[in-house]
Formats: sequence, C-alpha cells, structure tokens
Amino acid sequence: MELSGAEIVVRCLQDEGVKHVFGYPGGAVLFIYDEIFKQDKFQHILVRHEQAAVHAADAYSRSSKSIGVALVTSGPGVTNAVTGIATAYMDSIPMVILTGQVPTHAIGLDAFQECDTVGITRPCVKHNFLVKDVRELAGAIKKAFYIAQSGRPGPVLVDIPKDVTVARCEYAYPREVSMRSYKPVAKGHSGQIKKAVQLLLSAERPMVYTGGGVILANAADLLNRFVNLLGFPCTNTLMGLGAFEASNEKFVGMPGMHGTYEANMAMQHCDVLIAIGARFDDRVIGNPKHFSTNPRKIIHIDVDPSSISKRVKVDIPIVGDVREVLIELLAQIEAATSRPDAANLAAWWKQVNEWRKKDCLRYEKNGDAIKPQYVVEKLWEVTGGNAFVTSDVGQHQMWAAQYYRFDKPRRWINSGGLGTMGVGLPYAMGVQMANPGADVAVITGEGSIQMCIQELSTCKQYRLTPKIINLNNRYLGMVRQWQQIDYGGRYAESYVDALPDFVKLAEAYGHVGFQIDKPADVEPALKEAFGKYKDRLVFLDFITDQKENVWPMVKAGKGLTEMLLGSEDL
Repeated sequence: MELSGAEIVVRCLQDEGVKHVFGYPGGAVLFIYDEIFKQDKFQHILVRHEQAAVHAADAYSRSSKSIGVALVTSGPGVTNAVTGIATAYMDSIPMVILTGQVPTHAIGLDAFQECDTVGITRPCVKHNFLVKDVRELAGAIKKAFYIAQSGRPGPVLVDIPKDVTVARCEYAYPREVSMRSYKPVAKGHSGQIKKAVQLLLSAERPMVYTGGGVILANAADLLNRFVNLLGFPCTNTLMGLGAFEASNEKFVGMPGMHGTYEANMAMQHCDVLIAIGARFDDRVIGNPKHFSTNPRKIIHIDVDPSSISKRVKVDIPIVGDVREVLIELLAQIEAATSRPDAANLAAWWKQVNEWRKKDCLRYEKNGDAIKPQYVVEKLWEVTGGNAFVTSDVGQHQMWAAQYYRFDKPRRWINSGGLGTMGVGLPYAMGVQMANPGADVAVITGEGSIQMCIQELSTCKQYRLTPKIINLNNRYLGMVRQWQQIDYGGRYAESYVDALPDFVKLAEAYGHVGFQIDKPADVEPALKEAFGKYKDRLVFLDFITDQKENVWPMVKAGKGLTEMLLGSEDL
C-alpha cells in the first residue's frame, strides 16, 4: 500500500496503539494534521503552547504505562517544546516527540521557521532522527518508540521535513527493532546479585534507598515485598514517592535537602545501603565528601551503567532492569537459609525510632494564617490519599512531597531533575487524559501557575476537571527562603506584586474559582471542590502564611547530618 509521509505518520501512531497526541499545528506539519483530521483511531489534544504539549505527553507517560506523544511544528514550535523535552529527559520519562521541519532542499538556508532541531535537542533527548527519505520514516518512528521505553527510558525526537510528509512510498510498519549499536541490558549478573544477598543478610544497620527507577520499571510491588520480607528501613526519593507505601511503618520518609531527619540520619549511619533505581543526586546525599565519611557498603541497582559510581563509589554494582533484578534478588533471599540478625535489626530500629522522635515535620497550626502544610494534609484526607497529584516547582512542591502520603506508584507527578516551573497544569491534563475519571489535584504557587495558565483554555475545551490548589504566599517562595537564609534577607525580585484575581481569571476561562483565607474554611472548600464540583475545574486560591519555610533543610554544600530543623537553627 503506497501512502504519503503524512499518512505514514498517522498509521505508525495507530499501529503503536497510541490513543492521544498532544500538539499544536503549524505550516511544516499541516499535511500531518490533515491526515489526523481524517481518522478516528486516536484523539488529538490542542494545547495553547507547545511547551504544554510536551509536559502533558510527559505526564501521560508518568501516570500510566503508555507512551506520551507530542506533535509540534518547526522553528519556534520546536524551541517552545525544548523545556518540556529537557524536563522529561532529566527524569528519564519515555515519550516520542514528532516535529515538523522545512523541506529538505531548504535545510541550512535559513528558511522561514527553520532551526537545527537535531542540534538543539541533542543534549536533552535519548536519541533523535532527521528523516530525509520517506522510505525511512516508518522505521524511524518504530525505533523511536523502542528506544524511548527500553533500557533507561527517555524522550526520543523524530524531525520530519515538510516534503517528506508529501512524498509517497509503500507502507510497512516494522514488527521488531534490531539495532547493532543499542543493546540495553535487562537481566542482572547472577554472581553480583548473590554477593548482594550475602551482604544484605549479614547487615547490622541496613537501609533501602529507592528512586524513580522503581516506578519506571513497574517494580513497586516487588519493592514492597522486598522491604517487608527483610524488615529494613526504606526511603523513597522525590521521584520515587509511592514506590514503597508511605503508610508502612518501615517507610522513614523522603531523604535529602528537604527530607526527614530519620531518613537522612539512617542514610548516613547505615552499614549496608542498597540503592535501587536511584542515582545519588546532589539533592539527595548533599556533599559527597561528607556522605563518604562514614564507612558503609553500597549495592547499586540501575539499568544505566553510567549512573553507577558516577557520584558515589559503590561496592556491588548490578546493571539491569530494576524489575528483573528484584525478581532474582527476592528468589535468592527466599531460598536462603539465613536471615538478618534479629537483635541487630531491633537495635537499629530502636535508633531509627529515636531519630523519628524529633518529629521534624511538625509545624505551628495555631493562628489566623493558613499554613500551606495544613492545606496539603487536608487534601490528603479529603481525597483519601488516592488522588493523582501534580505539582509545580518550589516550596509547594516540597510540602506536597512531605505531607501527601503516597501509597501507590505513578500518583505523584512532578519535575525532579530540571525543576521546571509551570508543569503542574499541563501535567494534570496529561494525567487526566490517561486516567479518565480519577481525582487530579494540582499543587502550585502563584508564581508557577502563571507560566502555563493559558492551558485553562485547553481544560475548558476538553472538559478536564483538575482541582488547582494554589498556595498563594505572594512570593516566589523558595527563592525568598534562600534569600532569607543565605542572602541576608535581601528579597531581590522575589516578591510577586500585581497578582491577578485568580477567582475571576478562572471564571473568565469558564471554570469555578474560590478564594480561601481562613484555616477553618480549608477543609470545607476542598470537600466542595471534590464533591459538588467534581465535574468542574476548580481553582482554589489559598492565601497562606507569607513567612512559612520548608523544614528540614540541608543547605548546599552541607552533609546529610548538618540539617536545619527550623528557623531556630539559622
């Protein structure tokens, strides 16, 4: 069957089982859009900015086991999308981005709306293709989907010149992909796993440290089995929240810069640390030199060999898919005749529980001002802990991570590695398209929400109904906190003046808006939003305490045990 390039793009997406594409049309992709118009196998979601298309596709992947797809035009369409691509790349999110390009004969001639898409995106994609021959188009798209979701996942871009979408050839979508230069490892080395088991069973002060790799590998069920079998303390990074149940007594909270006292102390003082799908990020371990002062044995499981011993030297590296490695790890532990020494483990838990008594997440609940932590706690109660929660980046992100207790994977959707403001609302769109009928909450701030607020229009068009929890402190809160602590209280450009009336703004887009300024009204407003207005987008503008900071905190360059637990430590 001979098809045009545009028809081939659409057929490839159909053959991949794609159900939703997020995009924005433009001259270089109009032939593709014309073919999308003619079909009914997948739905196109028209965003209001290309950055939002990629964010929405990103969250579509994060919150499901499907691959998000974005489609944008050439030139400014691509450059607008780069922030979204880089966001997904930093968090290893599998997705495919299709971009338009000027005709092949015009490439390199500064044609209208031309940019070097391959060159611009090379540092922030797992791989990219420039397809100059229509006969290579189907193969490139097939490879893109394969590369995006195999090995360490990541975004893959396919750049398609306009004349390629017009040219014709016979269509045949490859069933399999074979790439000599790309052979990701899935199975872990049995000998290394055996060494890890021996070390774990002999540990006196063990610690389980997990990251987003557990969620990406769909291995949360195995992680919970592993931790419950051994009875070890477990911490999940910002990207790994929900991988191990937060309601389980073995969960000691999030580690790192704004992690709990007990998680950080246990990370620092354990004698055997097993890192599963985590990368010893600077926001997790603080100063590597300080982290290395206490002797410990480290087991590191990761699908990406380049992540192992990158920041911290490890003793037992295991390269492989986290799910596959955990399956064998569990089998060997269950077959072993010995178990960790009960007395040593009890003594270790006694110490961990002593650290817990610090109650490092306590905050002052009295007074007339709404505490942002209180709003998140009440959100958790009202939703029963079952909502999909997206966040922007800043203080509100950390409060969400600290106070919304995630028991399930893929429910916490945020930008970890790049720290991208503006993702919350488009993330919610992607989540709701992937999980229709689910409760979706956007925890944001008055600075972040305005970066992609035009997507309120997209939500109206497609009847999307997230509940926007705006923790409005009239500051760029995290910037203000750092300025208070490290810059002598000089709040340079962190005060947000001339804010809109968010209630009227939400109503102007056809949604429901509330402003809440009293603590007693927090819970009723949330119940009304998720009850009476379940089928509407509701913008809840919570006027919160301007001076509230995120505690605990490990300052940049400091070690995990050098924590500030509150303003009294400044």
